[in-house]
Amino acid sequence: MDLDHIDLAVVRELQADGRLTYETLAQRVGLSRPATRARVQRLLEGGGVRVVAVVHPAVRGLTASAHLSIGVRGPAGPVARAIAAMPEAPFVTLTAGGYAVMAELRTKGIADLDRAIERVRCLPGVDVVDPLISTRHLKDPYLLAGEPAVTELDETDQLVLRELEADGRLPFAELAERVGLSAGAARARTLRLLDGGVAKVLALVRPELLGLGILCGFAVRVEAERDEVAARLADRDQVSFLSSCMGRADLVGTITVESLAAIRTAIEDMRAVKGVRTVESWVHLELIKERYEDPAANEGQAG
Repeated sequence: MDLDHIDLAVVRELQADGRLTYETLAQRVGLSRPATRARVQRLLEGGGVRVVAVVHPAVRGLTASAHLSIGVRGPAGPVARAIAAMPEAPFVTLTAGGYAVMAELRTKGIADLDRAIERVRCLPGVDVVDPLISTRHLKDPYLLAGEPAVTELDETDQLVLRELEADGRLPFAELAERVGLSAGAARARTLRLLDGGVAKVLALVRPELLGLGILCGFAVRVEAERDEVAARLADRDQVSFLSSCMGRADLVGTITVESLAAIRTAIEDMRAVKGVRTVESWVHLELIKERYEDPAANEGQAG
């Protein structure tokens, strides 16, 4: 899918707020409402852009997470797809580097995380699993900042969230019909959840559509105060994700760039940051799964 400058402007607006009205979106990108609607529909139907609600992990009790570096015996594809079928794994890629597969796990507590890691270890073809246990997410385009202000969710709230996780731009009238409310009540529920930090509706976009076709993961060991080093790294535009962790590294993250040359420059710049001791890096070759829906409602879904 080829995107022109107006398509890119639409995408960036939806990355910030996936439920912008067509009127507001049209004003911001300089088109008529019908032309804007047609652009959005073309982007969604092309498969490179999805507008969904991303629910704060704390709302679902997902308080533990880890990044797994996975070595394999034989082809890596079947291993990656087996991990992607696990509801605890929202993110799985094939990689080039010291390990063939990278995955993120999110679970309800450390005990569940330990069991999920053990399940990965026991998959056919897995040779070694090297986990980095997350202690704090420092930069994440999909994670809302802070804790949710709304803590009591009833069954209808959960239904609203699940519908928006599937289609973040679902009209209030259709949402109301699906969850058994009036359109006004569905709108009020949705705004309460979004304004309360329970969820964020945004566009998930394949990086290559934005001219940022390469994802590079990195793990950093520090020789200074970790938070100071993390702040310096998080300030870099190329760093799209950053988390503090326990294991072989102190920080783990992702760089999103347009070329291998840009990766080399970004990694070299990172090595020069005061307090950085070592930087390990790998290139994401193929995104196997990126889904942040309710694990209980999407078990077995990949891709």
